[in-house]
Amino acid sequence: MKFIKNHLMFILPLMAILLGIEFYLVFDRTTNSYEKGLKEGYTMFVVSKKPMTLSAFKALNTHIESFEAIKRKDVVSDIVKGISKNNEKAILKALPFFYNVGLDAYVNTVELDKIKADLEANANIERVETFGNSYRSAYKLFAFIKFTLKLFIGFMGIVSLFLIIKQMEIWKYAHKQRMQVMEIFGAPLMLRSGVLFKVAVTDAIVATLITAMIFLYIKFEWAAKSGIDIIVKNKENLFRMSDMGILLGAALVIVIIAVYSVVFSSSGVDE
Repeated sequence: MKFIKNHLMFILPLMAILLGIEFYLVFDRTTNSYEKGLKEGYTMFVVSKKPMTLSAFKALNTHIESFEAIKRKDVVSDIVKGISKNNEKAILKALPFFYNVGLDAYVNTVELDKIKADLEANANIERVETFGNSYRSAYKLFAFIKFTLKLFIGFMGIVSLFLIIKQMEIWKYAHKQRMQVMEIFGAPLMLRSGVLFKVAVTDAIVATLITAMIFLYIKFEWAAKSGIDIIVKNKENLFRMSDMGILLGAALVIVIIAVYSVVFSSSGVDE
């Protein structure tokens, strides 16, 4: 029972870190997909004195990716009802040109203001409407959620790392005499720490496999039943086989940090 408890005291904090890493990977992929949708659905409204081309817009700011000309006749279709053809032509001739301008990315609010300023600096452009209030509200909420998640994962990772190091110290004291004898006979640090590495690497592999199984269950079982639209649409982003390598690599790095931090902190033979 004590054997199982000692290993769980190492595996559970390590799993907490790995779960945090995987949650961040999933969140990053999902939000990238969501940001792509926001980018594709967002356009700026531009009014110009003369006709403009896509290359002309791109010359003003490199973030501009697409544009769509709004037919002026459609804009005044209700106004010109009952008006003579000559007057209708005169009104259409006097009207400026209207465009919906799309961007290449879901930019932050500072960059959005810069794009607006770059467009307005052109003498041919009369007005630029970015719908800033709604854009800022959505962007700030999105940025706050991402920052909060990163902060939580970082805090959880630090606490879990301390717990891992503490458990590693317990294992070091359990093998203290063997390590001291090896040190007396001049065994290198890697060899003296071999027993710690062996146990820790085994638990790291176990923690990685359990974490992977949790997310595989979420992907193939829970996601379809959740009824959450953004999760159902991004089911394939919930876990990828490449994540297994990232998790195992992160677990091994944590193991190396934990082992060496314990060994170096108490190096030397006790008298």
